[in-house]
Amino acid sequence: MTDTPRLPEGYEISTDPDRIDAGRVHRWLSTDAYWALGRSREKQDRAIAGSLNFGVYEALTGEQVAYARVITDRTTFAWLCDVYVDPSLRGKSLGTALVGAVREHLRPYGVRRILLATHDAHGVYEKLGFSALDRPDQWMALAFDR
Repeated sequence: MTDTPRLPEGYEISTDPDRIDAGRVHRWLSTDAYWALGRSREKQDRAIAGSLNFGVYEALTGEQVAYARVITDRTTFAWLCDVYVDPSLRGKSLGTALVGAVREHLRPYGVRRILLATHDAHGVYEKLGFSALDRPDQWMALAFDR
């Protein structure tokens, strides 16, 4: 297993749901994340309420600069989604540190696997031990019309 990357100086991670800037997260995802374009604020708020949320914050100001959401039973399964870093701060390893923190947060629960889907960030996740499914033919999905 790979080491957990550290956040750069001046940033902190929290799972406190009261710290999530829901308006900012909605704006990021609904206008700039290919997987959530056009997502309504009401739908995003429900997703936040039903998930384990991670925020990265500037330590001095408390301003949220990154977000990740996990859907999990905290026992056997977790789905990592909505990973987003403010565009002005990309390239500073905030996303890698955030995903590493998610992995380490879930480890004590004994979750058997953490799944995710990505179109373009395979390298970020591979650094943290994620890999393509060994047997993708065993997995299926049911997609509802939007």
